[in-house]
Amino acid sequence: MPLSRTAPPTTSAEPVTAKARIYAMLDTDGDGIASRHDYFVRIDRAQRATGRADDDPLVIAARATGERAWAAMDANGDGVMTYEEYIAWVDAEKFDNICQYALGALFDLADADQDGALDRAEFTSLREALGNRVDNAGAAFDALDGDGDGRVGRAEYLAAIRAYVTGDDSPMGNVLY
Repeated sequence: MPLSRTAPPTTSAEPVTAKARIYAMLDTDGDGIASRHDYFVRIDRAQRATGRADDDPLVIAARATGERAWAAMDANGDGVMTYEEYIAWVDAEKFDNICQYALGALFDLADADQDGALDRAEFTSLREALGNRVDNAGAAFDALDGDGDGRVGRAEYLAAIRAYVTGDDSPMGNVLY
């Protein structure tokens, strides 16, 4: 049976919502469907970007939290999450109980010195691994680095993504995705 290939809106007449941008980022191969492979390739990219081995505790944690997140997102177990399924699923409660842990584990992978913050290079590497636009990584970093110390903390990173996903004011808004 063919899969539904419903993608987020892309016409210029219709505004691109935060959820549509996130869904497009999750669809790493651009085929209109966020598949299990699409989701886990992001973890693989983050692992490669950081040079960590398969048995590194941070890689194991990222895969475990990724498994939990994917199981929640793909509730019917068919290996794909259509745009409609994503929109119906994602909300503040899901972010607080599922997504923040998966995203936090990926942040931890990128945090080379494990000090709880990313410098500009680590942040850019993480963005690229996750499939975010790299051409605006500087603007996204600057938006998050509110105190100008050249570092983005884990809590502020996750709070900004949560705000963006839930429609609240996010310091990095459209430059994140």
